[in-house]
Amino acid sequence: MSKNVFVEGPISSEFIAESIAKHQSKHTIGAHNIFLGQVRADVIHDNTVVAIDYSAYTDMANEALHTIREKAFAKFDLTCMHIYHSLGVVKAGEICLFVFVSATRRKQVYEATEAIVNWIKTDVPIFGKEMFENDTFTWKQNNNG
Repeated sequence: MSKNVFVEGPISSEFIAESIAKHQSKHTIGAHNIFLGQVRADVIHDNTVVAIDYSAYTDMANEALHTIREKAFAKFDLTCMHIYHSLGVVKAGEICLFVFVSATRRKQVYEATEAIVNWIKTDVPIFGKEMFENDTFTWKQNNNG
């Protein structure tokens, strides 16, 4: 069974720092790469996003993320990888996605991080309700940009 990768609410800087610090004693790692997805205060139809309320089919999403993990380790020469995504309300400016990869060489971590984030966007059943300052909402449309 794969581990749960969901964090309730925003992903804190303390959580991120603790995850990174655990790898400082590993002497075979030459490169780390971190992707932090942050909720943007986009303006959509003259309404500003103040938060996103994330939900997921957690069993399916965890399985999809486990598959992404296996695919990334098979395609790239990685030493380690962590993926965490928020569930619940995350305000504009807060972190909702944390991807951390390590490898012996830097080229692998750059390529792997981009692929992993793209796979998450296209393959994982996580849904975001963009909440506006006027108390209305719309369902977030994923893109790979």
